[in-house]
Amino acid sequence: MMIISKIPPFYTIILISIFIYSCKKDDLSENITYNQNSESLEEYVYNVNDLSDYIYDQSKLHRFDILISQENLNLIDNDPTAEQYVDASFIFEDKIVKDVGVRYKGSIGAFVGCLSGPNWSNPSGYKTCPKLSMKIKINYKNDKKFYDLKKLQFHSQNLDPTKMRERLGYYMFRNFGIPAPRSNHAVIFINGEFSGLYANTEQIDGPFTNKNFINKNGNLYKEVWPVNDQGQSNSIDYFISGLRTNEEISDVSRIKKFSDELADKDYSNSWNVVQNYIDKDIFLKTLVVDRRIANDDGFLHFYLSENGQYENHNFYWYEDPITNNFQIIPWDLDNAFENLVIDSNPVTPIKDKWYEISNNCSGFSYGIFNLMQKSAACDKIIGSFKDFTESYYQIDSIFTETLYNTQKINMLIDTWSNQIRSSVINAHKKYENNEPSEQVWLSSLNNFKNLIDLSLKTN
Repeated sequence: MMIISKIPPFYTIILISIFIYSCKKDDLSENITYNQNSESLEEYVYNVNDLSDYIYDQSKLHRFDILISQENLNLIDNDPTAEQYVDASFIFEDKIVKDVGVRYKGSIGAFVGCLSGPNWSNPSGYKTCPKLSMKIKINYKNDKKFYDLKKLQFHSQNLDPTKMRERLGYYMFRNFGIPAPRSNHAVIFINGEFSGLYANTEQIDGPFTNKNFINKNGNLYKEVWPVNDQGQSNSIDYFISGLRTNEEISDVSRIKKFSDELADKDYSNSWNVVQNYIDKDIFLKTLVVDRRIANDDGFLHFYLSENGQYENHNFYWYEDPITNNFQIIPWDLDNAFENLVIDSNPVTPIKDKWYEISNNCSGFSYGIFNLMQKSAACDKIIGSFKDFTESYYQIDSIFTETLYNTQKINMLIDTWSNQIRSSVINAHKKYENNEPSEQVWLSSLNNFKNLIDLSLKTN
């Protein structure tokens, strides 16, 4: 399974008595009263000195005010899974960014329990939760940027009572030298009304790859794997379907070459090909972080899909245009940390260690729901790293000694929890049982710390 119009003339009327920023930067008060319309706001114009690092600064809790007509808000509320962009604007630090697109985003994990449809595994219907994950497309109408970004993403964290999984997971990847999105928290208001606390997580796109890789402008692919679950090559159309940059050219010859060469090798000789395309140390480091944070809904989980094949998801590949190397990029960490010690999530648990094989590489059922999965080590790419388990554990020791340890993690969680505490309290005050109370949140944080500590002691 895969946990897979112009603003109308009355728009400014809607903005009367909503958000006109004459307050100090990052003012998060819910009690600010505004009595002007959007025309009095200075329009934001991108400046080369506006760096995206500011948007994802770990010391900041930014506030974004989304302005959208009631008609457009009703449109996306009535069918969030359509993921249809509608016209909107937003205010950030005294300036308005006009003509952007806004939509809800997500898959099963993001929508579960939040739509009116009867089948949680096939999300449908209108919005029933106070908030849903959202995406803002800056270049919706014009080729423009906001702090060097083309998109903003605000993740609802509806299923995370700690409000920390995403931020901590990406922090660990990035600070261990693995390209991954930046993430902090943000407070969102919609048409003057407090919407809630969100994870402000960077979009993986062209601006992301250009910032994170020395050799820029390479192909970026989403959720396509070089070979299928039988080790056979995938088609050109398959790879084109995963392109997220350079779509107008659609030259996928490099990844197709990797796919064909890997398909021509039997399982035992796959490393002879993989070593030419994937950096051993970076991939091992990625495995270390992935396993330490129990990212069980990531690229190591091969689910049985509707087409009868075992497929993984929640990852991107970056294809270096000079070296032809491929770097995997982790994505969608909202379920990370859940299965640290016991299998708490009924859908995502992975049975094997990444280098272990069960059922002779045939699929098998596992977990409370008896869902079918296949050992990751059966894949020619992942399996080719089995001979480097000693190096893997050496890297793991470095990771736990320098970064992923109880002292460091508790310090980060304490700092970030102080930053978002008032927003958590305000969310519960407004939405009651739809958001955790301060007591429940603090208890969840304490349990989160204890589970991480226990996992470090037992693994």
